[in-house]
Amino acid sequence: MLPAQFGLINLLKAGAAQLIVLHHLAFYGPMSDHARVIYPALFDWLAGSARIAVQVFLVIGGFLAAKSLAPSGHAGCAAPLRAIWRRYAKLAPPFLAATLAAAGASVWAAQWMSHDSISAPATFSQLSAHALLLHGVLGYESLSAGAWYVAIDFQLYALMVCMLWLVGRVSGNRQQAWLMPLVAATCITLSLLHFNLDADWDNWAAYFFGSYGLGVMAWWASDPRRKPGIAVVLMLMALLPAVVGLLLEFRSRIALAAVVACVLFLWGRHRHAAEGYAWAVVNGLGKISYSVFLIHFPVCLLVNAAFTRFAPAEPEWQALGMLLAWSGSLAAGAAFHRWVESPLSRLMHFVAERLVVRDVHMPRSLPR
Repeated sequence: MLPAQFGLINLLKAGAAQLIVLHHLAFYGPMSDHARVIYPALFDWLAGSARIAVQVFLVIGGFLAAKSLAPSGHAGCAAPLRAIWRRYAKLAPPFLAATLAAAGASVWAAQWMSHDSISAPATFSQLSAHALLLHGVLGYESLSAGAWYVAIDFQLYALMVCMLWLVGRVSGNRQQAWLMPLVAATCITLSLLHFNLDADWDNWAAYFFGSYGLGVMAWWASDPRRKPGIAVVLMLMALLPAVVGLLLEFRSRIALAAVVACVLFLWGRHRHAAEGYAWAVVNGLGKISYSVFLIHFPVCLLVNAAFTRFAPAEPEWQALGMLLAWSGSLAAGAAFHRWVESPLSRLMHFVAERLVVRDVHMPRSLPR
């Protein structure tokens, strides 16, 4: 029997990944420009509102970061540099591989079509900024759709590590159950009521910590060892800033993040046995969701270019191209996960185990 998995999380990741692929297909074109006449309302929704599906990944990211870094909600991180390095080693190598694929796809696609979705030839400094996950901060154009998210995910994780370490340093070895939730709730409030209202901050973690922090609080609040009343109070500490922020300025992305956080609070820790074809598909799609997210853009770009160059411009043919790009993205994501993401992960783990990251004057980890 296969081990039980977080079925709901895999379901959310799988669904969100499909929406992101379809959003980019509908938004970037040119196949969608021709196919749109078949169902204009659907194409308009995919090109617009579907983009907020990325909030699902932000909330789940916070939920799983809390599970990994501070499962009981106590402050302290004994080796912050090591924790940050491990996150970078997980995200960056496959991201750089996909970025190189996107750069190559742009060069190839440019031979068959002219379109805004094709990037200019990549420069060494641009690729270096992507490798360091600093392309947005340094003002470089992204070479792939969704590249901003990988950099933001890394920033958010690093911010979480730094918060745990700093609060642990300030509080010493004293376990104060409410300290980290109060700090997290304060940061959620600052994000939702200030930073997230200013688009100039959208290359920084502060802009997105509201959604990420909702996931963090959902993990801490859903701890089955907590009394129900305390669990509800913890969750309300995160939801109240979200409600106030929505009243101040309604943002559908924040509303979705709050809903996802509530769902995770109620059922996020539940594990499902991977039995039956449906759950096998869900868990499989959830497992490869990061690879699909990384590699789908070059696949979609090449299919767009091929159908622009070789297929008729009729809506039905172009819609067929979109379906081919969607299915091709899933197949490429599965292959990328097996042959690129997983081997690189094992390689980076092997390297990390043999490199000692020495943290100076770091506190011992607090007992859980």
